[in-house]
Amino acid sequence: MAALIPLVSCGGGGDGSLTSTGGSGGSGLGGGGGSTDGWTAGVFQPSAHFAAQCASPRSGTDPVTGQPYPDVKGSTLTENNWLRSWTNELYLWYDQVTDVDPSLYTTPAYFQKMMTFQTDAAGEPTDKFHFTYATSVWETLSQSDVEPGYGAQWVLLSTTPPRELVVAYTVPGTPAATAPASLARGAQILTIDGVDLVNADDQASVNTLNAGISPATVGETHTFTVQDLGSTTTRTITLTSVNVTENPVPLVTTLPTTVGSVGYMVFDDQEATAESGLINAVNQLKTAQITDLVIDIRYNGGGYLDIASELAYMVAGPGPTAGQTFYNQQFNAKYPSTNPVSGEPLTPTAFHTQTLGLSVTAGQALPTLNLSRVFVLTGPSTCSASEAVMNGLRGVNVQVIQIGTTTCGKPYGFYPQDNCGTTYFSIEFRGVNAQGFGNYPDGFSPSNSVGATNTASIPGCQVADDFTHALGDPNEARLSAALNYSTTASCPAPSSTPASQKSERRPLSATDGIAVKQPGKQLLILRR
Repeated sequence: MAALIPLVSCGGGGDGSLTSTGGSGGSGLGGGGGSTDGWTAGVFQPSAHFAAQCASPRSGTDPVTGQPYPDVKGSTLTENNWLRSWTNELYLWYDQVTDVDPSLYTTPAYFQKMMTFQTDAAGEPTDKFHFTYATSVWETLSQSDVEPGYGAQWVLLSTTPPRELVVAYTVPGTPAATAPASLARGAQILTIDGVDLVNADDQASVNTLNAGISPATVGETHTFTVQDLGSTTTRTITLTSVNVTENPVPLVTTLPTTVGSVGYMVFDDQEATAESGLINAVNQLKTAQITDLVIDIRYNGGGYLDIASELAYMVAGPGPTAGQTFYNQQFNAKYPSTNPVSGEPLTPTAFHTQTLGLSVTAGQALPTLNLSRVFVLTGPSTCSASEAVMNGLRGVNVQVIQIGTTTCGKPYGFYPQDNCGTTYFSIEFRGVNAQGFGNYPDGFSPSNSVGATNTASIPGCQVADDFTHALGDPNEARLSAALNYSTTASCPAPSSTPASQKSERRPLSATDGIAVKQPGKQLLILRR
């Protein structure tokens, strides 16, 4: 199946793209007229020899660094030669990359050759996370958590006919959340711009659907047929895309149980703005004197590792984390003891005890909850740095109880690298916790899961997503199961394989799906 939504050359692994039964397109040939570059298979010059030699050099000043762009006139071939050498230097599986002639491809097509095509023990691709962004787009997304959209988080319960697209939540004050649209959790989308979302299966229709789901620019207008939760009728709404600024910690509350107050927070993104949101959340929960904590990361695709480390420390406190490793990087075999990006000796990432200046003044002591266990609500869109929170806490023997379904499986990370206006994301390292564990390429699964294979099993309950209740409602299936487990240590009957992996439809009270997120929302990012 050909993944669409061409946000980047290749999706970041489960981005929620609609699919059709059409072919995958052309070869991407056209970068040159044959091997005129003196290319010799297996012989590489340093990537610095080709860096910033661009087919279309940028002019002016980088708005983030304040420095002039380094670009000089080059060609598609020099850009491809840079990719070839850079991949050979830093790619985690560099020795599994077929060395192909850089003169034969466009740069986007050549990047898709610079990866492994092997599979893991479960038959899944070893590398599911190989993609690019326009540098200007990436800088905006990573620094301010702003992107074009309507303010609705879509979830695809099925990407092929019969498809199901539902609303997971909306951002207050956005077009999706306000009248006349007034979308709410559980609303289903039936058509977009007159195209049948459920059944359409030709390439043109799927392109129209994807364009409506994920607008590329601000000011796009698209028409949707909606069936609200509990309604037997449909309505038509028009949404115009705007720059949406998401709140990475949109909900923090406490819920009473027979043994004390349980804290609950929704944590959706690990971008720079999450630092302040998480600190505020922990301070609020600390004041409430909670006895347990539920972190809802079912739609959290990851982000900065530093944010993950800060959160893990704030959950556990100094007791189990003092002097301990949160995350240890392992690069390819060329670099057993040195970080090849920074040039510094490899040292573990500690549990951060102070703010790092991401969105709060650096050097302030982080508040702590000092909990010996934590509940995490998960799904297939729980990815990367959100999985690192789970793994890092488990590494220092904080009990992590998983309620939900299997996570995406991404114990890997990148240093985003710009060249000629494109920022490349090519897996450079894997991460392990204080106990040396990082083997979860097919995700974490609750211990009573049905149908999970080759996953890392941890204590908890398999529970499907429940779109018939709002996030934070104690009757919502996953939160309800966590609250029950906190007092009884027992699970409801496990749900079967999620609907996103099967052809049949399931009720909105017990289903699962992929959150529609750009690949930039499914990362483990290290700062240089």
